[in-house]
Amino acid sequence: MGLRFETRASDSPWVDTVWTCTSERVAEMTSVAAVNWGLVFWERGGRAYASVSGPATRSGTSPVPEGATFVGIEFAVGTSLRAVPMSSLVDGGTELSRTTRKSFWLDGVRWETPGPDDAEALVDRLVRAGAVVRDPFVTEIRRGRRPAASGRTVERRFRAATGLTQGAVRQIERARTASTLLAAGVHVADVVSRLEYFDEPHLAHALRRFVGRTARQLREGAGGALGLSLDQPTS
Repeated sequence: MGLRFETRASDSPWVDTVWTCTSERVAEMTSVAAVNWGLVFWERGGRAYASVSGPATRSGTSPVPEGATFVGIEFAVGTSLRAVPMSSLVDGGTELSRTTRKSFWLDGVRWETPGPDDAEALVDRLVRAGAVVRDPFVTEIRRGRRPAASGRTVERRFRAATGLTQGAVRQIERARTASTLLAAGVHVADVVSRLEYFDEPHLAHALRRFVGRTARQLREGAGGALGLSLDQPTS
């Protein structure tokens, strides 16, 4: 047995997805590049933990505690923590202190630890308190609109709000979509065409860099535990 992921979309403009995971006899997993930062809560052996996870620019290997249950909130691109520069979270994160099964400490305030159905309620409270903020420039860009500013200003604001360049976000999101399609059985050539990769070697390079898997491994479900939910194929 490995990781049992369940992921759902959110109707909150501040949240991308909410996920749960149970680890079963897993020592490590392949982590996947990600454009979102998040809050992660988990329990193991009667103890509770919480952390802030940052965007990740490449795949890697992460240890996984056996017998742990997780709840995660992935925030929308362009949101950020008021007290933490996004650049400091890229390819890293920070564990939150004084966490219990009922509460955790963030931005100088103690908050109630959420379950998977309470995630949006927690985010609403964080937003109202000003602990979570967002840059409207990034929101406009994500909607396909062009803010009234120079390209340099837009890129600077985008990177300050997300920790990543626009190009990096596009590459990571495209590789994650490719992974989902391949795992759903879509042929490699069709993925190349649909996502406008130059050719199959370029797709292969992106998968190695951002997902840590080959196309064959994704199609066959091979390669060990993967930190990515592939249950909901992208059409």
